[in-house]
Amino acid sequence: MGWRGYGLAVGLLALVVASFWSLDLQWGQFLSIDALRAMGAFVRELLVPETDPSFLLKVGWATLETLAMSALGTVLAVLGGLALALPAAKTHQNDPAYWRRPAQLVLNALRSVPELVWASLLLIAAGLGPLAGTLALALHTTGVLGRLFAESLENAPGDAATALRLRGISSVLVFCYATLPQVLPQLISYSLYRWENNIRAATVLGVVGAGGLGQMLSFHLSLFHMPETSTVLVAMVLLVVMVDGLSYASRRALTT
Repeated sequence: MGWRGYGLAVGLLALVVASFWSLDLQWGQFLSIDALRAMGAFVRELLVPETDPSFLLKVGWATLETLAMSALGTVLAVLGGLALALPAAKTHQNDPAYWRRPAQLVLNALRSVPELVWASLLLIAAGLGPLAGTLALALHTTGVLGRLFAESLENAPGDAATALRLRGISSVLVFCYATLPQVLPQLISYSLYRWENNIRAATVLGVVGAGGLGQMLSFHLSLFHMPETSTVLVAMVLLVVMVDGLSYASRRALTT
């Protein structure tokens, strides 16, 4: 590692030290006996979940709603991300890429705005419910996937595409028969990984009224209904574990 590497490491260390110095981290109050006792009482109340069948049915429907929000939002983001990645990528040396900068600017804007902000804006137009949450996930994830897809297209091996291009094959056919088959496993892997993240994001979006488990969590936690809150949290954990397992198995199957 050269002097630049050492300088970067020293700079990062100085940033960490400055962060601890500038933030008012009250560790003594956080680790006090009263604080630990209060947290212990809170956790004990969460250890007894609500098991009433009618409430479990509501949690089940909210779980399916959260799953549907994340899945549909991810599908829309895959389509939008690919549509923006094509003009945002310079696929070969002679590619003029006239729309590269505008497309990159759109992608940067989409992913720079957090899902909660998108959801708050869309709730004004769409009202409370899963539509605003689904669209918020789709918009933010489009920016993320579009950037990743564009980088995959630019880094794809160009031998096959160049050979077809020299034979006078159109750009559309070159993309379909040379570039896309090479990057498709990577695009699917990125999409599955973002679906995992969108499951977690969908549960948070419900806090602002976007439906699903998050909306139930916000409601019961605000009223200190601890058994109901515990049941919703258990459903969230099970949903994330299930989707993580399916996504991991799918990505592993693509790479073997």
